[in-house]
Amino acid sequence: MQTSWPELRKQCLILEDEAVLALNKPAGISVTGERHDTDIVELAAGQGETLYPVHRIDKVTSGLVLLAKELKAHGELTRQFNKRTAQKAYLAVVEGDGLPDRGVIELPLSVGRKNRVRIAAPRESIRRDGDRWRVDAADVLAGKNYPSVTEFVVVTRTSEHTVLALRPITGRRHQIRVHLAWIGHAIVGDPLFDRSGTHARTYLHSWRLSLEASWRSPAELALEAIPGPDFWQLDGKPLGDTPGQLLGSAAELMTHTTIDGH
Repeated sequence: MQTSWPELRKQCLILEDEAVLALNKPAGISVTGERHDTDIVELAAGQGETLYPVHRIDKVTSGLVLLAKELKAHGELTRQFNKRTAQKAYLAVVEGDGLPDRGVIELPLSVGRKNRVRIAAPRESIRRDGDRWRVDAADVLAGKNYPSVTEFVVVTRTSEHTVLALRPITGRRHQIRVHLAWIGHAIVGDPLFDRSGTHARTYLHSWRLSLEASWRSPAELALEAIPGPDFWQLDGKPLGDTPGQLLGSAAELMTHTTIDGH
């Protein structure tokens, strides 16, 4: 995606203060560190603006990304991600129906050949117990693995797809994408798992983020990135109700206590 930094900054701005910049990133542009790609940090640097990513979302993922304008704020915010006190929520459109209204995917991740993230257990060992997916400890492969938990609620269903609101309790690389694919409900258009090339985008969106921010009054950041119209259209057909109604349903569902009490 070719664009200028001033244009991107203006079009995508959610919030800015003396310490941070929050953007609603379009799908198709990297945050930082992608090989052979121009990214947000590089675009900003080219215009004399230094930004420090507080977290990352994948190039194919749209939505909320938070960047610090100073190192003090960067340290304060990244510590909350490291301690898992930052509250994150995503929206996704996945293949198929048959998911429960609420669920927990508790599957460890590992990194395999060519740096690919995968479940750290044989696919056939994944068990669904009601609204929970897991593997027995004896089935976890030897080597380095990372406990990973994703919670979800169903926002709406069509005959072939399901819209989910998700909360990654851990924040592993590609966690949501891998978890959903390995339980048989890959994200529509995800290039890691959908090789059809028939969809214009990957239907994963970084939706909400809440953190403490000592320099603000009140001392918090509660951010939300509204998905663009392209997120709510699949193969030219709307995904159920109007975007406003679907977002309202997702927000209401996410306010209720989830299965593990988070």
